[in-house]
Amino acid sequence: MGGRNQRLNFQRDRNALWCTLRSIVTTADAIQLLEKFRAGKISLTDTVQRFQAPPLADLGFAQVDTHRALRKGFPEVIYGGGKTAAQVVAIARQIRAREERLLITRLDESQARAVKRKLKGASHYQAARCITIDPKPLLKRSGTIAVVCAGTSDLPVAEEAAVTADIMGNEVERIYDVGVAGLHRLLNKLPLILKAQVVVVVAGMEGALPSVVSGLVSRPVIAVPTSVGYGANFAGLTPLLSMLNSCSSGVTVVNIDNGFGAGYAASQINALVADAP
Repeated sequence: MGGRNQRLNFQRDRNALWCTLRSIVTTADAIQLLEKFRAGKISLTDTVQRFQAPPLADLGFAQVDTHRALRKGFPEVIYGGGKTAAQVVAIARQIRAREERLLITRLDESQARAVKRKLKGASHYQAARCITIDPKPLLKRSGTIAVVCAGTSDLPVAEEAAVTADIMGNEVERIYDVGVAGLHRLLNKLPLILKAQVVVVVAGMEGALPSVVSGLVSRPVIAVPTSVGYGANFAGLTPLLSMLNSCSSGVTVVNIDNGFGAGYAASQINALVADAP
């Protein structure tokens, strides 16, 4: 009778844990904890506390999301803008304590030096203003992401998109300086673009390039307006509105200068294709 009661109690406790706490941990983590509890290696109180532990690290100035990778497939990405070098390093250390890879965007030189000094294995991409730590790179998915850039002045945004897509496990084809002022340059690279599963197109000035590319390919096109241009560019507002008003189908637009957002979205789209059964 005692054994039967123990089994019933275990079943009841396990069901309660699943119903109230399963959204906090992965299925594999939950099974391991429950098996340890069943084997008597961990008490019920400790098991519940493990489940109830908040999925964050409180640094006072920052709440680091320690379960971002469980929900999104990639750890929390640090945006360097507006943070001190010490804050960036502290957040990065928290993420690296739990995750193999790390991406930091929009770093200035002082922040980058501090991260490289404090964290081993940091690679600094100056053009992209990014740092990555990736000791065991993910296997590359089968599909390619093409990052197409209108002009050399747009390179920082294009490189941010490329670095983001690369660390997230994608093959990236960089196709730069092919703006509409010399359309033959784009047409010369069209065979490479046509091979891609997703195309990120970065442009400033009047922002015409994404519409042109979208009219030539059957793949999703993610348009990135940049703040590059003369006065009437309005710091990127002109290309943003041009891209939002594209007459070519299949163009999705991210925010001005948001190469990271474009690279992230492109990776998610590519994963749907590459990981499909």
